[in-house]
Amino acid sequence: MTDKPEILELIARYLDNPEDLDCKSQVDSYIKQSAENEAFFKEIEKVWLLSGQSTILASIDQNRAALKLQKRLSEIPQDKTTKKAKLRFTKLTRWAAAAIIIAVATTAYFYNTGGILGRKIRPYASDALPGSNKAVLVLANGRKVSLTDINNGDVLKEAGLSITKTSDGQLVYTVSDIAADKGNNSNLNNALNTIETPKGGMWEVKLPDGSSVWLNAASSLTYPLSFSKGQKRMVELKGEAYFEVKEDKLHPFVVKTVKQEVEVLGTHFNINAYTDETTVKTTLLEGSVKVASYQAEHEPEILKPGEQSILTAKGFDIKQVDVDEAIDWKNGYFMFNNEKQESIMRKIARWYNVQVEYANPSAKEVTYYGSISRFENVSKVLRKFEQTGEVRFEINNNKITVYKEDNE
Repeated sequence: MTDKPEILELIARYLDNPEDLDCKSQVDSYIKQSAENEAFFKEIEKVWLLSGQSTILASIDQNRAALKLQKRLSEIPQDKTTKKAKLRFTKLTRWAAAAIIIAVATTAYFYNTGGILGRKIRPYASDALPGSNKAVLVLANGRKVSLTDINNGDVLKEAGLSITKTSDGQLVYTVSDIAADKGNNSNLNNALNTIETPKGGMWEVKLPDGSSVWLNAASSLTYPLSFSKGQKRMVELKGEAYFEVKEDKLHPFVVKTVKQEVEVLGTHFNINAYTDETTVKTTLLEGSVKVASYQAEHEPEILKPGEQSILTAKGFDIKQVDVDEAIDWKNGYFMFNNEKQESIMRKIARWYNVQVEYANPSAKEVTYYGSISRFENVSKVLRKFEQTGEVRFEINNNKITVYKEDNE
């Protein structure tokens, strides 16, 4: 038996997507290691089927959390499901047991009393829809075009450049024959376009060199209309984006942010450079990248696949990470690995275009493991956090207030 949260996350990922052959292989290998592992998997599978979806898990002080869970269970009406949950607690590791008890006890209590862990559900006054494909294209002459509003296939022409929005929402750029003539591309190299996503928006764009970029909410990407004559393919990012860069060894691809530059020849990587975050995170999925701070005292670093650089005031910190967590937003999820409520709520604020305030500052420090779809209404996302019994929320118009529950 393992007490590491990673195996629970692996099993949850497999149950959520049984067609993921790599994940299935890892789970099968884990099950075959021992009868105890197989029994643990079956317990989690039962919980999954009972709850109908993945469960957010509070991960503050597991000893303290376990005692709280036992106390809450004693207050829930006794039925077969609850008794089974208590029995499991004596057999499984404290971390895994906490996960199972939260899921089963919460579901049982919904059926019995319509409440959450001994509390009546407080209805939210408002709700918020998830974000969607929304962006504005700022042309080199300053003209702004809502990409959300133009019809698929519509073509805009700017300085000899045709810009087409395809059926899947991508922007495709083509340099006209006139602009491709000798001497005309210099104008394109100096002209810059910008794609801006608002809060509650995201967008995918294909750059003139064939590279693809996915922009998260509240982000922007500025780039030249042509890379053909430049020594480097230079773009500027504000916010967060995932890049799949077309290989060109003669023309390195450089992403500038407010605090660093990332240089690649052709690779897949994610950059989180929001100004309201205290760090800049660069995560490499394939190939290699060089990250360089604008502070001369910080040495540049070369990342390998699976590594993430975290730029702070002290320089770069390099660590191995689960790359799926870095691009959860692109794949339609919020994923949390011992992540604080304050950090999570910043993501929610951007994606749902809401304001967040804290009635209790201590609520910022609650941490979680788990994953939730980004395409649920915000009310469903917040209810999953409330199931831990650590926090509760109020939604009024576009403002979310976070309260720390007193569980002492």
